[in-house]
Amino acid sequence: MTGSSTRCLPKISRAWLFALLLFGTVATVCAEGIEVRAAALSLGDEGYVLNADFDLSLSPAIEETLNRGVALNFVLEFELIRPRWYWFNEKLASVSQPYKLSYNALTRQYRLSLGTLFQNFASLADAVSFMSRPRNVMVADRNALQKDTVYSAAVRLRLDVSQLPKPFQISALGSREWNIGSDWFRWTVTP
Repeated sequence: MTGSSTRCLPKISRAWLFALLLFGTVATVCAEGIEVRAAALSLGDEGYVLNADFDLSLSPAIEETLNRGVALNFVLEFELIRPRWYWFNEKLASVSQPYKLSYNALTRQYRLSLGTLFQNFASLADAVSFMSRPRNVMVADRNALQKDTVYSAAVRLRLDVSQLPKPFQISALGSREWNIGSDWFRWTVTP
């Protein structure tokens, strides 16, 4: 009986070692991506505005692709829902704000576009920092929310893989490093 238990001990040790190596690899892969640090909805001059903070880090493959001239399209998505116990939830607001991040090799600057507006940055870190902190994004009219009613708000930021050139879309299908995006961050709002 003792002989068989000592033979199992090295197998168990190898299994634990393999699990630790696998966990370390998964932790390294998960370090690149997007996570929501904080989000808040507040009443502005014209209506309700969203302020959020994301932790955004790009993988080396995505950075290299960007530096070779391929533009990256990100989407900030927001939903405002009034939960109802007697029927389906009522969606009061749904906002989708696209960002386009590109690199100009001639000027050696990164450009972040939001519709027809754009801003140039000297480094990728500055452009990513600016994009990861959306401020005063108009999401709902002033009269959209009623006082003393509980609402559910949700926000996320993701790389829009469907906007990549076709060869990159094909490689993104089987690769985790291209499918970066945060999970929905949900919180309650009571005006």
